Amino acid sequence: MNPRALRNTIAAVMAGLATSGSGLAQSAAPVPTGPVEVNGIAAKVNGQVITKNQVSFMLAPIFAQLNAQYPRRGSQFEAEFIKAKENVLQELIDRQIILDEFKQLGASIKPHIIDEEIKRQMRELYNGDETKFREELKRSRLTMDGYREMTREKMVVQAMRAQQFSDAPPPLPNEIRAEYDEIKHTLRDVTKDVISFRKIFIPSNDPLNPAATPETQLALAEDITKQIRGGVDFAELAKTYSKDAYAGQGGLQEDVPRTDLAAEFAAIVFDKPVGKVIDPILDPLGFTIIKPVKISYGPVPTLSEVREMIEERVRRKKTSAQYERWIESRRKRAMIDIKM
Repeated sequence: MNPRALRNTIAAVMAGLATSGSGLAQSAAPVPTGPVEVNGIAAKVNGQVITKNQVSFMLAPIFAQLNAQYPRRGSQFEAEFIKAKENVLQELIDRQIILDEFKQLGASIKPHIIDEEIKRQMRELYNGDETKFREELKRSRLTMDGYREMTREKMVVQAMRAQQFSDAPPPLPNEIRAEYDEIKHTLRDVTKDVISFRKIFIPSNDPLNPAATPETQLALAEDITKQIRGGVDFAELAKTYSKDAYAGQGGLQEDVPRTDLAAEFAAIVFDKPVGKVIDPILDPLGFTIIKPVKISYGPVPTLSEVREMIEERVRRKKTSAQYERWIESRRKRAMIDIKM
């Protein structure tokens, strides 16, 4: 593999990171209740350590959305979270295998490119909220330097993969257009998203009802949702049950910027069709029932602006089976010790 060719590949694959990894929004990971393992080992690859902190940080956005979406947790929550954890750990293992080969090439990624990618992640995963991003780093016991290194490694892996299969058949114009049409919505500037919705908020504890508990309040929220789906008017139920400033307006909130919403909340509601009632969402103070009324999405880049990234995605699809054979051969040769 040619180091100069690899450097040329890096620029083309950086934009591809915009649709890799989690598109999900970030929030708090589970708060530990017992002794804290400061820097536990999740796995070792050829003697190199993958820490539990790295796994935890990458899982944080997935946990946040699943936790909000499934207030009762349950089997579906557990199954999806276990699958996500396995995928994250495998991604980190494969990353380390590829990094071992990269070290022998002497190629590098310029610091400003890493900075641009971190800014993109803050914009798309944290609604551009740098404070929340740094809070998540702190919660996962990662430094900014450590996160920069994780980002650099991810870019290396993308570039190495692209270079490994640089002899793939060139993407055809119809393939490029089809890929763009399929994913262009995900490439939009999500910080410009705006939504109008109706909302019913049920607090975890009701000061007017001392007997209320989080469990009974969740049951109430679920019953209200069932009534709405049975044909009862959302606005009237909001006036009766909702405990927030918008109850008198039937729960209607208009033209709310995505950046005004909690990131994990926004990730759920902007992904639902207009008019569809969303099951109660857990937030720090209670349970929220949402019905999107109107959604205006942020601007989408033109094909010419993202052509290189789209072409790279088409190449990756064409070589996916070849890549899986290649990485599997490397896994078999590597010394992998999974600890979690």
